[in-house]
Amino acid sequence: MEKGFQFLPVSREEMIDRGWYYYDFLVVSADGYIDHPSFGTPLIARLLESEGYRVAFLAQPKWDSAEDFRAMGKPRYGVFIGGGNLDSMVAHYTVAKRRRTRDLYSPRGEMGHRPDRPTIVYANRAREAFPDSPIIIGGLEASLRRFAHYDYWDDDVRRPILFDAPADLLVYGMGEKATVEIARRLSKKEPVGDITDVRGTAFLTPDRDKCHYHNVDCPSYEDVCEDKVAYARATKVQYGEHDPIRGKAILQLCQGRYVVCNPPQRPMNREGLDKIYDLPFVREVHPMYEGGIPAIEEVRFSITHNRGCFGGCNFCALAFHQGRMVTSRSIDSVLAEAELLTHDPEFKGYIHDVGGPSANFRHASCRQQKEHGMCRGKSCLAPEPCKNLDPDHSEYLELLRRMREIPGIKKVFVRSGVRYDYMLQDKKGDFFRELVTHHISGQLKVAPEHCVSSVLDYMGKPHFDVFLKFWKQYQKINEDAGKQQYIVPYLMSSHPGCTLEDAVELAVFLKKTGRRPEQVQDFYPTPGTLSTCMYYTGIDPRTMTEVYVARDPHDKALQRALLQWGRIEKRGQVIEALERTGRTDLIGYGPECLIRPDKGSIYDVPPKKPKTSKEKQKEQHIKDGTPLRRRRDGHKGKMSEKKKAAFAKQRAAKAKKK
Repeated sequence: MEKGFQFLPVSREEMIDRGWYYYDFLVVSADGYIDHPSFGTPLIARLLESEGYRVAFLAQPKWDSAEDFRAMGKPRYGVFIGGGNLDSMVAHYTVAKRRRTRDLYSPRGEMGHRPDRPTIVYANRAREAFPDSPIIIGGLEASLRRFAHYDYWDDDVRRPILFDAPADLLVYGMGEKATVEIARRLSKKEPVGDITDVRGTAFLTPDRDKCHYHNVDCPSYEDVCEDKVAYARATKVQYGEHDPIRGKAILQLCQGRYVVCNPPQRPMNREGLDKIYDLPFVREVHPMYEGGIPAIEEVRFSITHNRGCFGGCNFCALAFHQGRMVTSRSIDSVLAEAELLTHDPEFKGYIHDVGGPSANFRHASCRQQKEHGMCRGKSCLAPEPCKNLDPDHSEYLELLRRMREIPGIKKVFVRSGVRYDYMLQDKKGDFFRELVTHHISGQLKVAPEHCVSSVLDYMGKPHFDVFLKFWKQYQKINEDAGKQQYIVPYLMSSHPGCTLEDAVELAVFLKKTGRRPEQVQDFYPTPGTLSTCMYYTGIDPRTMTEVYVARDPHDKALQRALLQWGRIEKRGQVIEALERTGRTDLIGYGPECLIRPDKGSIYDVPPKKPKTSKEKQKEQHIKDGTPLRRRRDGHKGKMSEKKKAAFAKQRAAKAKKK
């Protein structure tokens, strides 16, 4: 996009063209090479370059040999390996463990350009190519697997990833600070075995005394394999100490060695984030790929303005990766990127998103956390907002207003997740009104996930009355603005704690409100989340109490079918689910019913016709013991006591006969 910017060298020939006959670091990525700040591994490579190092980039190397790793020669200081923007197993497999047909982070969206668990595979190939070079792994895949973890695809507990990936160090979380410090010390010829004190890193050692920080132990690999209660306790410790202010180092014993996980790095400050996003990214797919890489289209004209998330959803890995502390770029930095996008020949005037993990988080959730860290075992928003919460949206609102004024920009959309519960706490309401008026393209996607309070508590989400309040206000603002815009709610089935009865309740709500979701997300157990711990152990690690889990594929299919009751192919499953829950009253012809019965089935009972006014009048006369017709002269008349007695006797005889 910008004249003079060029891709990092991807071959020895490109290094020679630059006049390089050596280079400092090899950066390996499991994704195709897109030089854009939305992709973690290229961002790390550009950061190393900005520190004065010569960096070569190796994207999706062949993994059946080490030849691609040797092709550019041995780096002077070491190898950094990233597993990709999306967890490789999620990228390759559906929640039903079926192989996907497309990989959006590979050339032309084709499958087969990277292996399963590439961080492990690439680390082994790099060690084969460069036996004595320092190897550092990082990114989402390494971060979420730094401890012993339940692996959904193996349906078993795997060792910490450093036991399978022969690396010297693991960088977890947003790794810029740790990466720069490691690179600086390696360039000074410090042995990688001595670099054990960097925050935000993990390493293996047989000697627990090599830990430089106050530390705590969590149950060992052997313990968590044998005992699910131990697994839940380990998860509780890992989440409890994942805080850059008050967190301690965590030690986990595995097969005679310790994985030592140092405390997290402090989040980058605003100036640091501005510097990163001002690096000379080409913002394009490398031209070596014919047909491009689909993932660029989602971010080409989108801007990330924040990091971190204090939303606290238990099924989301963000808390264990980016952390709960929110930081953001300056308004000037974001506006400079927006202005840069207007010079792209393909730009049509529309910024697709100004967001992040949660678009409307722009600052710390409260003042206290800057000194004391995040509250242990508590959520800022669920089940109710904390009294110390700072819900001010004024800076984000200013950012969007100023962006709308940039020449060449027609519309600025907010499409990444908006936390409606947080937005409702801002009593001014200015942001809510302007969001509806200026920043929605016909529909707003939000994530209530469910309607049953107990399920939402297991998810770490606010109760459903909050969503209903938001929905009501959203409709009113649209009416006042003369707009017809809709809510698209994200829903999840089979989350731990969700029973078949709970799924019926959600289906009834959807029917009542006229919602017919085409897509429903089954809960996907990924490493490093509290919900995955619940799925594997049947224990809520926050309270150490038992929780119901739908693990059987058929049970999960029934829950999903209930939320899509209107689809013909789901009829049999919906009927089975309603029978199992004793809710066959929802099979029928009434307006409250979810599904109509099959003809000739036991539920195929035609609805009773409503009684006519004459029939109702007749019943009332019989009940009152009055004559059925008026006299011709208009006099209503009254029965004598004798006739009343005879009439009552007649009714009693008929009743007895029946």
